[in-house]
Amino acid sequence: MTNNLTEDHGAAASTGFEPAHPQPMSRSYIFWLMLASFGASMAMMVPLSYGIAVRITELAPGNEEVLGYVTGSAQLVYLGVSPLIGIWSDRTRSRLGRRIPFLYLGTVVGLAGLITISVAPNLLVVGSGWAFGMTGWSITGAALQTLQADRVPESQRGKVSALTGLMTQIAPVLGIGVAYMVSSSTLLIFVIPGGIGAVLLILFAIIKPEGSSNNRDDAGHVTVKTIITSYGFNMRKYPDFAWHWSGRFLFFVGLYFNTTFGTFFYAQRLDLPVREVAGIIATVGIIGVLAAATGALVGGFLSDKLQRRRLFIMIAALLFVVGSACQATAWSLPQIIFGALLMQLAIAAFSTVDQAIIYAIIPERSQAGRYMAVIQFAQKIPSAIAPIIAGVVITIGAVGDVKNYTLLYLTGALFALIGGLIILLKVKSVR
Repeated sequence: MTNNLTEDHGAAASTGFEPAHPQPMSRSYIFWLMLASFGASMAMMVPLSYGIAVRITELAPGNEEVLGYVTGSAQLVYLGVSPLIGIWSDRTRSRLGRRIPFLYLGTVVGLAGLITISVAPNLLVVGSGWAFGMTGWSITGAALQTLQADRVPESQRGKVSALTGLMTQIAPVLGIGVAYMVSSSTLLIFVIPGGIGAVLLILFAIIKPEGSSNNRDDAGHVTVKTIITSYGFNMRKYPDFAWHWSGRFLFFVGLYFNTTFGTFFYAQRLDLPVREVAGIIATVGIIGVLAAATGALVGGFLSDKLQRRRLFIMIAALLFVVGSACQATAWSLPQIIFGALLMQLAIAAFSTVDQAIIYAIIPERSQAGRYMAVIQFAQKIPSAIAPIIAGVVITIGAVGDVKNYTLLYLTGALFALIGGLIILLKVKSVR
């Protein structure tokens, strides 16, 4: 790559305009994008997969289902604001560009939310804190993904999605390991992952600036109609986008069914106190890094090389089903690890190829922020409703404190399978 590309992506970065056929991303830009993705994922996922469960155990022991209500309610808050964020992002005119201001905004809001949770005196404050925390870190993630939608050419979509997706798989593993080392301090469980995320995101914004968007003339006016219509799209006009949205929605319902209660699942199946589960989660995660790397890299690079995306989506869905079945019937650490490895392999492969498909089927490039917000509904709505429904499912047939995780994991597998089939059979414009 030339030095010009390494520094500024060519004209696109200096003017804020995205060319119809973007130039390839430089290795330097991809590297910093990977680090930013790593930071955003750590800040979001460590509290979600471990920290909040610890706080619930401290404040309301024995009430595992509260986790679903806390996480689901926070997702509902973000669902309400995400299209507005997309509209404002598309229309932002600043010397920092369109996406980077929201990266800064999300970082500040996310950190404030994590600090609030760490000192919360009751569950209501925990829920409010996570509404801010989850919204903030989701905004930073959306900014990074929209930058990719703006800048990544078709020939690199699988590769870049694979590398950034791999970072989002590795970050929670290392973050939970760090959280376990400081598990005696509730404050540090939240502040350290959030601080690492903030530093990496800000460094990315400074070292790889987006470029001014002040000279853009495609902003348009924001009206009430614009805001209302931004929450949806014309399904008849964009059928592939609609079918992909549906398949993605169902896959993520299955994913959140089978990942939200991971901390409590391990504690029950391995007969451990919740606070001690972080070591198990970190161990499983470290072993699973290889599986996640394989899924992301094979899915991303091979789908680029073979120019086939939907096949890899279906393979990922089938692997998720097998992994979920293993988890559903597991009462020993080896079987839990095996099931977790398959699920991590599947999630990484699906996420990578799914992202490449999204970049290919965005209906209107000038409104990438809006459509990225809409497609994120297919992930955010499940993340809001699935934990709440899952909190009910685990109580079906429960005996005392032994929740019904078998039913939960098998139900999640079914949703994921249907989602994969929809994308395989219905999304026609992508091979």
